Amino acid sequence: MAVRYFIKASQYFDSVALMNATRDVQALPGIEDAALVMGTEANKRLLARVAPLTPEAQATSSTDLVMMVKGDGAALDQALAMAEALLTKQPGQTAMAGKRRPRTLRSAVREHPDSNVAVISVAGMYAAAEARSALDRGLHVLLFSDNVSLEDEIALKRRAVEDDLLLMGPGAGTAILNGAALGFANVVPRGPVGIVSAAGTGLQEVSTLLAKQGVGISQGIGVGGRDLSDAVGGMMMLHALEALQADPATTVIVAISKLPSPAVVDKVLARLDAGDKPAVVIFMSAEPVLPSPAGDKVYPAATLHEAALAAATLAHGGDGSTVKAQLADRMRGLQIRAKALAARLSTEQKYVRGLFSGGTLCEEAMRLWGERLGDVWSNAPFKPEFKLPDSNRSRQHCALDLGEEEFTVGRPHPMIDNDLRIRRLLQEARDPHVAVIQMDIVLGYGAHPDPAGELAPAILRAGELAADHGGDLLVVTALTGADGDPQNLARQSAALAAAGALVMGSNADASQLTALIVTVDS
Repeated sequence: MAVRYFIKASQYFDSVALMNATRDVQALPGIEDAALVMGTEANKRLLARVAPLTPEAQATSSTDLVMMVKGDGAALDQALAMAEALLTKQPGQTAMAGKRRPRTLRSAVREHPDSNVAVISVAGMYAAAEARSALDRGLHVLLFSDNVSLEDEIALKRRAVEDDLLLMGPGAGTAILNGAALGFANVVPRGPVGIVSAAGTGLQEVSTLLAKQGVGISQGIGVGGRDLSDAVGGMMMLHALEALQADPATTVIVAISKLPSPAVVDKVLARLDAGDKPAVVIFMSAEPVLPSPAGDKVYPAATLHEAALAAATLAHGGDGSTVKAQLADRMRGLQIRAKALAARLSTEQKYVRGLFSGGTLCEEAMRLWGERLGDVWSNAPFKPEFKLPDSNRSRQHCALDLGEEEFTVGRPHPMIDNDLRIRRLLQEARDPHVAVIQMDIVLGYGAHPDPAGELAPAILRAGELAADHGGDLLVVTALTGADGDPQNLARQSAALAAAGALVMGSNADASQLTALIVTVDS
């Protein structure tokens, strides 16, 4: 197989456009592999694992387009020509043809004067100014953009609180406001539970687990991952909690955060305890933050699954004390299942690997694994001494957050594009010491339209690779989704199970099962 690189200097393309063009080129006859990416250091390392970089490709930067095609020599010129044509063609006529689309926030507000929320997704250097402009116009803001400075975040949130507005973000990828899903969100019913979350996939996990119990949400407010830091002080979570306390449609409140400041946790608990509504808190770090005393109204949960169980119980007028018994029953079932699965492994297979698209789900898995396995290596570890020297090479027990910037600059997020995760799945399957690979699969708006359609064949292939060295690889998947999601939750589950995956209904169940499989006899 021949390999050819083609460089277009100072040519920036959206990651989704690159993903779509890559898929079309890969489908050409005679092409074994293709990649169209921006020339970031992480992308160049990934390309080098397919074929050695040319000097021109090695010299590229994050503003240069790199096209790589691998296949039959005669097909390469056609593939490169097609790639360039796909990226430079003018958009075709759409249903929007003939309709003038606003090009600025000012014109959008003028054309839609009843709007009350602005969703901002622009480069970080411009995001704060656009958010400030939206607040000037009395709009709540979902600030999807990241790379916004801490100083700008603090100033924007102070302004929003003063004007009784929500400033969700920066980096807030999920919100459900009055039933409208924004960003990465799921089709869940309206109901009595209000959620405030500094973790996007945490909000998705809890809201979908509630939906599976027949409980809907009143509001789902994402506040951005830095909100509960000492610097920001939980400004937006505290403001959102006040709004939910005043909302007659909300009868139970859930507060979610990863890596919160202990001082901010105290403020949040005090605010919840001063209200008149029962609440559930799930504050995650290397050790779960279980406040004690939490006050009569606050239920502290150790996992996102427990938070959803507790919120549903409270919403139905039940007693939160029954939740622990439910969790104990689930654990006994997982232990029985793990013992049977462990019998399939060879004596060499002893390590677990995680390939996650959601940072919160990765952190929850690492904490639950750590309770049984000890420290876990990662590109985003709890302890700096367990940071992978090279994120492209796993070691021992290892969990990767593939949504971290090192993997997503210049390429689509893993919730949208499975290419990187599939490559890594097959890489891990070739390691004879790997026993279990755990993956989260997040459905809903914004996510890949058919993740199981791409992942199921890769899971089958991973099993074949493991069998080549005498192993029986176990793949544990956790599906975050609801029945109404466009991907069809039941169909996704069936496709994964048909490929041999162990499909779990929550990230906590998947993580506990994974850890139990390799420790069941220890």
